[in-house]
Amino acid sequence: MSIRNKNIGKSNESSLHRTLKFHYAGPCGKTEVDTGEYLADVVRKDGEYVEIQTGSFAPLKKKVKEFASNGRVRIVHPVAVTKKIETYDSDGSFLYSRKSPLKGSLWNIFEALLHAPQLPLIRGVAVEVVLADITEKRVRDGKGARRRKGVSIKDRELSLWHESVLLEKPSDYLRFVPFKKNEEFTVSELAQREEIDKQTAGKALYVLTKMKIVKKTGKKGSAWLYTRKK
Repeated sequence: MSIRNKNIGKSNESSLHRTLKFHYAGPCGKTEVDTGEYLADVVRKDGEYVEIQTGSFAPLKKKVKEFASNGRVRIVHPVAVTKKIETYDSDGSFLYSRKSPLKGSLWNIFEALLHAPQLPLIRGVAVEVVLADITEKRVRDGKGARRRKGVSIKDRELSLWHESVLLEKPSDYLRFVPFKKNEEFTVSELAQREEIDKQTAGKALYVLTKMKIVKKTGKKGSAWLYTRKK
């Protein structure tokens, strides 16, 4: 594997990623460990591999599978329960701050799993969701996305740790299916029961279907019906 693949993401490491990396390494673990084919974010004292992934899990498919062939793997995914946005001028002068109207929850894990829904099925792979308040630092440098009017995201910092939730085995995902076995339900009914939006409920059921936690049983009008498989 090329050196280029080993260095993916290192030069743009955020404060959030770095904070979590050293937290999970602890005093005896190692960070940025060269395994030969990939760099592991962390290898803990007990030999567990830890990957800090702030976005989609899709880029981890091959890496996690390789690590899992050698030992246990924990994918740590931070979710912003609340996000504060600080904006600076191009010279570094502070301009203003505001709170994002978007609020994250444990359900955000399905956005990350959307293009890698079978990662949690690999033997020895666990997912840990860190629910935290996050500060995002932006700079008016004219180089950012058009939707942000050229404002660039320069860093993300962990402001407050609320809790972490460990999903260690596939059956742990049953917590996202608040229905009895053989009880049929739709995307809308899941959204209503859990007080989440339909888009999030739809992503969750797509992932849970791929994980064989739920299955489609038919239709009610134009809506798919689902039931738990366990």
